[in-house]
Amino acid sequence: MTGRVAAVNLGIVTEAQWAGDASGRSGIDKRPVDGPVLIRADGLVGDFIGEPAHHGGPDQAVYVYAEEDAAWWAGELGRAVRPGGFGENLTTYAVDVTGAVIGEQWQVGSALLQVTKPRTPCTTFAGFWGVPDLIKRFTARALPGAYLRVLREGEVGPGDPVEVVERPAHGVTIGEVFRATSLEPELLPRLLEAEGLPEPLREKARRRLTSRG
Repeated sequence: MTGRVAAVNLGIVTEAQWAGDASGRSGIDKRPVDGPVLIRADGLVGDFIGEPAHHGGPDQAVYVYAEEDAAWWAGELGRAVRPGGFGENLTTYAVDVTGAVIGEQWQVGSALLQVTKPRTPCTTFAGFWGVPDLIKRFTARALPGAYLRVLREGEVGPGDPVEVVERPAHGVTIGEVFRATSLEPELLPRLLEAEGLPEPLREKARRRLTSRG
């Protein structure tokens, strides 16, 4: 089955007054749109980003989450999880997001996107869902979704195919990176093999390996 975009989601302004979160506005509440959206190097046109210091930027221009993984969470929580409910820009189906290799390139609509790193859960996410222990549960499940950088700007719409056009030989996946930095530190050396992994994550892996001696 060809992977496809199930929904394209844009953030609306949300007052983020959750415990433990910096007061201000958040763009985590993303809603599906009907037509194609232009994706530029810094993200989707019309998408609100509340904290540019922590969200967005070239290595986090697009966040993608799999419809199948969202369905698992819907069953776990006993409630519907709509597209955009994870704060994702693109909801996909029949795409192995967790198994995507760091640096692999996706042709989506007229845009060319590149897999960079997994999402790290935060207090804003837990507050938005109203699940106090969500960070712990999200980490244990290890289905983080993936951030993408934009190699070629273009339009992406619901129903567009997601085609992997290039996949690096190192084989380090989104899932491995997430587990290495959270649950399985023994995987940290693998991160240094991952061409295309953002330098701050590579440096984090180096520091942790050095401290372990």
